[in-house]
Amino acid sequence: MDRISAIRNVEQALREFETGEIDLAATEERVLAALRTYATEFDDETGLAAYVGRGDEAVESVVVVASSRAEARERIAEHARDVPETFAVERIE
Repeated sequence: MDRISAIRNVEQALREFETGEIDLAATEERVLAALRTYATEFDDETGLAAYVGRGDEAVESVVVVASSRAEARERIAEHARDVPETFAVERIE
C-alpha cells in the first residue's frame, strides 16, 4: 500500500466515523490496519523495511521503519521503556 492509499483509507474511516456509520472502536481498527499494512509493504527500492522488537516485554511488538537491522535496534531502543541491553530485532516480511 502506498502512502496515498493509506491516507485515503484513513480518510474514509474518519468520514464514516463522522457520519455515524462506524463507531470509535471500528475507526481505530481500520486506521491501525491501514497503518500496519503501509508500514509492512515498503518497496524494495526505498531501502527501508519494517522491524519489530522481540525477546523482552519492553521491546516486544515495538515496530519501526529503518534501513538496517542496526538502525532498527537504535530506533526501537529510543521508543521503548526500560530497554534491556540485549533484545532481538526481526524484519517484518
